[in-house]
Amino acid sequence: MLVRRLPQPVLDTIGTLARLGLAAVWFVSGGVKIADPGQTYLAVQAYDVLPHALVRPVATALPLLELVLGLLLLVGLATRWVAGVALVLLAVLVAGIAQSWARGLSIDCGCFGGGGQVAEGQTAYPQEILRDAGFALLAVWLLVRPRTWISLDGWLGWGRGNHGEDGGNSAGTPDDYSTNIAEGN
Repeated sequence: MLVRRLPQPVLDTIGTLARLGLAAVWFVSGGVKIADPGQTYLAVQAYDVLPHALVRPVATALPLLELVLGLLLLVGLATRWVAGVALVLLAVLVAGIAQSWARGLSIDCGCFGGGGQVAEGQTAYPQEILRDAGFALLAVWLLVRPRTWISLDGWLGWGRGNHGEDGGNSAGTPDDYSTNIAEGN
């Protein structure tokens, strides 16, 4: 496999770029939504999947969750867990876009502001799904290999093993934080 052949610093750099890129996605998405809560409400409502009583709580919680994910990824804290939450959230967002497309709704996803009803022919469902799939690939990378440069995970030594020589990994591969990167280098 190509990834196993790449030098450790290259893999760590790819991970760092994935972590910071995904952090930027969540900061921009959450920041735009929190700056215009009325439009965020309209965007969530346009999907037409939630009971009316849940639209406002979701429209309020979504940008907050996105900003928290962005912050945790920026500092590299609990990277694997945050990547898992990000992947689940992206799957929910893609499912929402796909169901809107399948039901013939004409909406803008509101992923990066705006959102709500749009004129027929103004939708961009395939592009939105592909974009979010790309973001999901970043999250998958971090799930599989959360080791990155300059992270709180590394400085805290999270992931370094007291579980035997292989760090508790039954596959016999070294733990993601088993070398100098764990020192925050």
